[in-house]
Amino acid sequence: MDRMLYVAMSGAKETQLSQANNNSNLANASTPGFLEDLNQFRSMPVFGEGYPTRVYAMDERPQVNFDHGPVDYTARDLDVAIQGDGWFAVQAADGGEAYTRRGDFQLDANGQLTNGAGRPVLGNNGPIAIPPAEKIEIGSDGTISIRPLGQGAAELAVIDRIKLVNPPPAALEKGRDGLMRMRDGSTPEPDGALRVASGYLEGSNVNVVDAMVDMIELARKFEFQVKMMKSAEEMDKQSATLMRQG
Repeated sequence: MDRMLYVAMSGAKETQLSQANNNSNLANASTPGFLEDLNQFRSMPVFGEGYPTRVYAMDERPQVNFDHGPVDYTARDLDVAIQGDGWFAVQAADGGEAYTRRGDFQLDANGQLTNGAGRPVLGNNGPIAIPPAEKIEIGSDGTISIRPLGQGAAELAVIDRIKLVNPPPAALEKGRDGLMRMRDGSTPEPDGALRVASGYLEGSNVNVVDAMVDMIELARKFEFQVKMMKSAEEMDKQSATLMRQG
């Protein structure tokens, strides 16, 4: 009965963790550039004194779904989508460099270019700052040009170029903030071959229907594991009664 209880208890705990991850995917189904977290269960032996006769269920996030989300036309100058593979370089909360496909750019109160999550977008020399302008244009290679205040339509000034990188997916890992980073802590060089489309925005790659089905399946699995724990408790009580009668 102890084995039954331990397996059910550990399984219920890991099912809750998987449900929390699935709920996070659902909550970000409309977040631009969001990449779905994948989950899997596996049995792990418990090592200790003696032979590993006990096992427990473990939920883990083996990788991220690197499929691209749908790209929609928005006609907004600061909405930018990467064509094909690649990443925008942004500044994380710790000041380090991180990567995302979220391209809903905007200007903060200080004229700094950020994405919708408030992360500063990096250019050739760090975070990009844009002076007051009548119009902002982002070229297919990520070059940012502006038409200064009071200038004619032909008067364009190049401000910076968005840093675009394309490391292999296996070299990336996803942090708790949803940003990607290099596993070895290195900083990839800009890839001049990457191209972007202004006026377009990439959405989340979460399949809402699949996530809802997973949510129902995980809820039923958790309910079954709780029933197993109750059955183990009842069997233990019955065994204790038989021992007293003996």
